[in-house]
Amino acid sequence: MNNALQISWLIPILPLIGFLINGLGRKQLSKSASGFLGSAVVLASFCLSLWVFFQVLSGNTGTVQYFDFIHVGKLNIPFGFKIDQLSALFLLIITGIGFLIHVYSISYMHEESSADFAKYFSFMNLFVFSMLLLVMAENYVVMYIGWEGVGICSYFLIGYWFKNKDYTDAGKKAFIMNRIGDLGFLLAAFWFIAKTGSVSFDKVLTPEAVKLLSNFDITAITLLLLVGATGKSAQIPLFTWLPDAMAGPTPVSALIHAATMVTAGVYMIARTNLLYSLSPISQSVVAIVGLVTAVLAATIALKQNDIKKVLAYSTVSQLGYMFLALGVGAYTGAIFHVMTHAFFKALLFLGAGSVIHAMSGQQDMRYMGGLKKNMPITHITFLLACFAIAGIPPFSGFFSKDEILAAAFSRSPILWVVGVLTAVMTAFYMFRLYAMTFRGNFRGTTEQEHHLHESPSAMTVPLIILAILSVVGGFVGIPEVFTANGHQLNNFLEPVFRESNKILAVHPLSHTTEYTLMAVSVVGALIGLWVAWRKFSAYQISTAPETGLGKILANKWYVDELYNAVITRPMHAFGDFLGNVVDKKGIDGIVNGIGKFVNYGSRQVRWLQSGQVGAYILLMVLGILGLFIIQLFL
Repeated sequence: MNNALQISWLIPILPLIGFLINGLGRKQLSKSASGFLGSAVVLASFCLSLWVFFQVLSGNTGTVQYFDFIHVGKLNIPFGFKIDQLSALFLLIITGIGFLIHVYSISYMHEESSADFAKYFSFMNLFVFSMLLLVMAENYVVMYIGWEGVGICSYFLIGYWFKNKDYTDAGKKAFIMNRIGDLGFLLAAFWFIAKTGSVSFDKVLTPEAVKLLSNFDITAITLLLLVGATGKSAQIPLFTWLPDAMAGPTPVSALIHAATMVTAGVYMIARTNLLYSLSPISQSVVAIVGLVTAVLAATIALKQNDIKKVLAYSTVSQLGYMFLALGVGAYTGAIFHVMTHAFFKALLFLGAGSVIHAMSGQQDMRYMGGLKKNMPITHITFLLACFAIAGIPPFSGFFSKDEILAAAFSRSPILWVVGVLTAVMTAFYMFRLYAMTFRGNFRGTTEQEHHLHESPSAMTVPLIILAILSVVGGFVGIPEVFTANGHQLNNFLEPVFRESNKILAVHPLSHTTEYTLMAVSVVGALIGLWVAWRKFSAYQISTAPETGLGKILANKWYVDELYNAVITRPMHAFGDFLGNVVDKKGIDGIVNGIGKFVNYGSRQVRWLQSGQVGAYILLMVLGILGLFIIQLFL
């Protein structure tokens, strides 16, 4: 057992310890103690993850099994961790971004009581533990434990301010929609067990194990896993929970819905890459789901006015890009975009939190404006993040998005065209958000204007660090068209995707074609940027209601209304029918009816007990005669 594996168990255990101490001692710990503890354990996990990463970089990878988790007959499911290039990269993302968000939360959540403050950090630590368990798992069952853990933590954190019913409803919505997807994951795990007798990655995701599966088995398993991924990563049709999840505190949005939890589906499909590469049907479905999600969410973001809702639909759209990459076999591109997206989207959410903090809770961009002079650090870091997500070179988003679009073009020019149009919309709605928030004149109240201020250093330092990562993070994946062996991330992840690359055998594009594709996407993004900049830099509040397509987009294509009409209301009506008719009048009616019948019968039979001796003698004689008749004639 190498050193990386010997200490790997400490990485998730430390946040778990933080959860237990903060949770159990929430009424005794001060804010400074709980905030320090919650952040320190994640920092310690990051340091260990960094050490493990360098161990993996030097070739120390493997699997360690700690004990038998389930052992029934021939089925043996161990509890163990798999440390390789993919898990090591995700460990850095989760713990690194997680630590910055924990530090940011110390200042952002300072108005909470000491007990609630500690409770918040305990939930955050539990979430980090669950996410680490998910990516370190050596089999699908342990992964499922982490999968469910992040689901329940999202419920806790989204509904953190539980006295607001809308917030608790948002938490329930997230939990229920994730549970729908989780069923697909669970069925896929059972399918693995039925066909291979195992759920360990080293046993079911090998060329030898694949021979035990038919083409139907592979397609069915991968489609079931996709169902799970659509729930966790907010893809069509299970995407509507994520925008509503903005009800939680802004650091929660940054951690769960930008950098970590929503990428769990991407991680799971990337981990199962061999099976997806063997199923063209599943790959096509993944690509189509991702592309449709990316386009739909981008169109909705065009007309949203809540700053966090714009970022929420942006997250859904960028996750669609990642699924598009997975669907066309660009697994490294998908993971690359996970990494760069974690940088700039966490920065955008934390920047939005800084704005909301300065605006005394106001989230409507129509009542902001001109904030750059009052919030210089938030302004410049937010602007850099906007450049990154818009795909403007040389920011990080340019490199990862270019890789996805190039792979999409290799698969189908149609996928590329739709992807570029989505990129143009991304640039437009992000710079619409930027211009309405930071440029022009302030449109809020006089009291809000007097309270405008830059956030404290506990909030701005994480912004600066994330801004630096958003600028330089893409240089680990420089395309081959610019320099040979410049794509260090591809070289690093090559062992994970080696078998899939052999199967897909993708031919690289010519340099001329790749330069052309880059130029088109960048020019399109610049056009979207310029139009939004010109149109919204001097934005004035309009009272005119949206009409036509604008109204449809503002109302999110009425998807929630459609789900309510087609699914929620019929289910409620069916539930009412079962409760009021089947249960109360049927089942309860039968049970209560038997009781009433026995009660009524007993009241009638008791009249036989009259207390008159003559009546008793008569009944005795009649009884004897009856016995004689039965004996003689029957």
